[in-house]
Amino acid sequence: MRELVYTGFMSLDGVVDSPGGATEGHRSGGWVFQDIEFRPEVYTLKGEELQDTSALMFGRTSYEAFAPFWRDSEDHKDYKDLPKYAVSTTLSDDDLLDGWGETTILRSTDEIAALKQTEGGAIFIHGSADLARRLSEAGLIDRYNLLVFPVLLGAGKSIFSRADNDKRMLKLRESEPYANGVVKMIYEVR
Repeated sequence: MRELVYTGFMSLDGVVDSPGGATEGHRSGGWVFQDIEFRPEVYTLKGEELQDTSALMFGRTSYEAFAPFWRDSEDHKDYKDLPKYAVSTTLSDDDLLDGWGETTILRSTDEIAALKQTEGGAIFIHGSADLARRLSEAGLIDRYNLLVFPVLLGAGKSIFSRADNDKRMLKLRESEPYANGVVKMIYEVR
């Protein structure tokens, strides 16, 4: 069975959208790089993740945002040939970006659950707050790799539902605080 891992930058109040730039309905876009001292050691998690990544998964909005940039980015060249999954009821094969490796469109949570039952390594979800929230509610996320930033945004998308769902326990696998206030937290879902 494959592991499904959500990885992302998160504000202390749980916001994950717009960390590097444009906003999605709130005024704090770019919050990762605006007021927090850059420290390269904070981002070593991304290199460590690459060793575990066998495929990438995105919701439609994140796929459309990341694909054109990551395809041509030297910083993301190691992702180029990995299999990718775009989860959408509206994307068509004609909407997929050429030159960014094999991409499969998944249409439902059931298809994602079936994919998890196949052989292979970990599938990492980048961005995709709405997708991550749906998969969390369905009990399909196995691990959270989070870099939590010392900022309260008050608005924005979260990967965690506010609905009255069943309690889920997490086990801290690894944590590390950094001098700029960012904290790496890796949790496994029990």
